[in-house]
Amino acid sequence: MAELAYLSLGSNLGDREANLRRAIAELEKVATLCAISSFYETQPIGPLNQPWFLNCVVGLETEKSPRELLAAVLDIEAGMGRARMQDKGPRNIDIDILLFGDRIVSEPRLKIPHPAMHERRFVLEPLTEVAPDVCHPRLQKTVTELLQKLGEGQIVQRI
Repeated sequence: MAELAYLSLGSNLGDREANLRRAIAELEKVATLCAISSFYETQPIGPLNQPWFLNCVVGLETEKSPRELLAAVLDIEAGMGRARMQDKGPRNIDIDILLFGDRIVSEPRLKIPHPAMHERRFVLEPLTEVAPDVCHPRLQKTVTELLQKLGEGQIVQRI
């Protein structure tokens, strides 16, 4: 049975928009795309001496398990030349699984819901655009409520 998953995509190296569009096209090969948010230019979190990101959120229906979806995401990143050289550092593509139905997964390499999604405006703004009423299974709040509770900071501009 297909489940609905939401993924966050980001890029701050090279042609950021082309990188996001290519990643979306690759995701369409492994799942059925249901929603794509607008693109948002966002201030980096972590090392600030790096280019700003372009981010979006996609919703997709998948028959894959969470672990299988993670493997597909890592394959897409590798196929696009993602190099993991610095934690939260510059990257041409970053794809994170935010939510997978109402599942809670806690494995060494896979945490669903994404453990920091409720603290990140660059995730919540585009996620609220495409799925305002989806509920965070741990916090039992909609993403709209989480966005409203988020404090100031983290510049996020819809483009």
